[in-house]
Amino acid sequence: MLTVPSTQNLSNRTQHYSKKKKVVFIMGATGTGKTKLSIDLATNFKSEIINSDKIQVYQGLDIVTNKATEAERGGIPHHLLGFLQDPEADFTVQDFCTQVHKAMNHIINNGDTPIVVGGSNNYIKVLVEDQSFKDKFDICFLWMDVKLSVLYRYVYKRIDVMVESGLVDEIREKFVPGIDYGKGIWRAIGVPEMEKYFLAEKNNADRMTKKMLLENAIQETKKNTSKLVNCQIGKIEKFKNEFGWKLHRLDATCVFEKKGIEADDAWKKMVLNPSLKIVVDFLKN
Repeated sequence: MLTVPSTQNLSNRTQHYSKKKKVVFIMGATGTGKTKLSIDLATNFKSEIINSDKIQVYQGLDIVTNKATEAERGGIPHHLLGFLQDPEADFTVQDFCTQVHKAMNHIINNGDTPIVVGGSNNYIKVLVEDQSFKDKFDICFLWMDVKLSVLYRYVYKRIDVMVESGLVDEIREKFVPGIDYGKGIWRAIGVPEMEKYFLAEKNNADRMTKKMLLENAIQETKKNTSKLVNCQIGKIEKFKNEFGWKLHRLDATCVFEKKGIEADDAWKKMVLNPSLKIVVDFLKN
């Protein structure tokens, strides 16, 4: 026998759902443009950004961890970005969830919309799948995606640019023999890979040996970044297929295949404008 909900129950449910707060998540593999999209969106509607990269929560190694610079942030408030001073602090999933809830409450009290962006998908899953989070928040997922072969080329080139920008010197300043690469910021891809090179420097190895070790370290960094990309994409696919997350996929491949003004135009047409429409509709409804 069907049980028809009373008018009072329906009213309570409507009231319950109407009280849910809106939050936007931007997901995707490393290098796909998540940070750029978050800042572009935040300049178009009242919002603040929450970092969900578990390595970027640590202070320092800004080149290695690829943090957005002050100039790139464009004055948009960022939360959970470079706030942990102890490089070996244990930032757990529970710590992440606690800090995100605090940041969201602060942002919402300011009358703004939280935008959560980053690649630590296991942390995001625990946050989003928690029933208390589901009861409180209405979520819009944006998924930045790029064809793998194109993305590989881009991240390899980006690592070369990071090296030219001072990645090696940045790590050298922090390097101490015997560092535990399973802790804190030392887990960042690029740090463990440089160990043999720095040890060779300390032991006054010859120039050719150091050159070979540095080249190997850079290649290993690229290889491990590719592994990270594959892992991140696999987890996002799992969230979509097994958990039923409704992800708005944005294919940015053509942006990475172009340069200059053509790339800017492709970004607006294929990524930013569709994202703005999705988010505006989400916030209105």
